[in-house]
Amino acid sequence: MKFSFITFLFASSLLGASVPAAAAPATPAAAAAAAVRSAEITPGIAVAGQLREADLAQLKAQGYTAVVALRPDGEGPDQPSSSTMAAAAADQGLGFTYIPVRPGAIPDEAVERLGAALAGSPGKLMIYCRSGSRAARTWGLAEASRPGGRDAGAILAAIRAAGQSGEDLHDALAQRIASRPAPSR
Repeated sequence: MKFSFITFLFASSLLGASVPAAAAPATPAAAAAAAVRSAEITPGIAVAGQLREADLAQLKAQGYTAVVALRPDGEGPDQPSSSTMAAAAADQGLGFTYIPVRPGAIPDEAVERLGAALAGSPGKLMIYCRSGSRAARTWGLAEASRPGGRDAGAILAAIRAAGQSGEDLHDALAQRIASRPAPSR
């Protein structure tokens, strides 16, 4: 005998059983944390699409200590400005760095500034842009420039694991790796 889902529900109600509802987050903080879609690109560093002021409390609760905004002000009508995000980050006790990177080629200055932000961050760092792509790609170039940084294959694997594409960066990564200074001791 076949039973349908409707038959199951009817029989369950007659027997006094209940069908479990989808699990709701246990706390408001848990509900809020579920809203930020990010991907850890390396331990302690994650990338995300556009963040909002309310997301910063979630990040603080998750142990982040700093945020880097790569999305230029005015890129989209729905985005909060960097000054709004900086004030919201300060309210949460988070560091905030604004490094505007327009879609397309990533400027060397942005890579250097992100590298400095990464080196100067004492804890977990979130990097965001519109979709997370520029964040992952700029991180990849900064990692390739870092003394003692990962090799090109590992960088590309980290970018892919974060759900982004960086295959077109292969030559730029190789060039940066070849010219990076030796690690200091």
